[in-house]
Amino acid sequence: MTLWSYLSELLDRLQVGETVGALIDHVVKIVRETFGGEARRQVAFTVSMIALAAKMAKADGAVTEAEIAVFRRIFVVPENEERNVARLFNLARQDIAGYDIYAARIERMHAGNLEVLEDILDGLFMIADADGGIHDNEIAFLEHVAAIFKIPAEHFDRILSRHIQSDETDPYVVLGIAKGSHPEDIKRHYRKLVAETHPDRFIARGLPAECVRLATERLALLNGAYERIEKEFAV
Repeated sequence: MTLWSYLSELLDRLQVGETVGALIDHVVKIVRETFGGEARRQVAFTVSMIALAAKMAKADGAVTEAEIAVFRRIFVVPENEERNVARLFNLARQDIAGYDIYAARIERMHAGNLEVLEDILDGLFMIADADGGIHDNEIAFLEHVAAIFKIPAEHFDRILSRHIQSDETDPYVVLGIAKGSHPEDIKRHYRKLVAETHPDRFIARGLPAECVRLATERLALLNGAYERIEKEFAV
């Protein structure tokens, strides 16, 4: 079965007429009871991204087509499966439960796996930036989600720096290494990050193959930061 077949099965199991306030609890229950192993990890990640993206879409006051389009850029969604993605997106968006409740359930669903939770946060930043910039209330939303995910503040700052790019952006923060480090140490650290960002590593920790574009986007940001540091040493 494909990822989208799993998602379709999950949606088919949602009870008709279910109260919207219980949606996230019911979704988590279905994921745990219906799927196992790799399928469970992939469905859990996908549901997490769709649900929190829907909640965040309200953070700047409106849901834009650009935000939905970016989700399609992160995930390879076959045309015949877009209906199921839209259905879950809209269910989560209309749910009376707050995003903090969603984030807490999702943190537990991933058993505190920090790497995967940071991947989710990274994808949410990409979606937030879809309309040409990340708004202050979206940053506040993402910072609160990161706190619920128990993501350390320095990790959040590194992810934030990757997505808030300007001439003032510190490339050392983006790479997560101290300014003034020896060039060879920086190079080794950068190569380690590149290896960790390889799509195969993403898939190995439970992300679906359909969202490896997240790895491509992250790699481009890491490359940009390293190139800026190289130019500093070349002066």
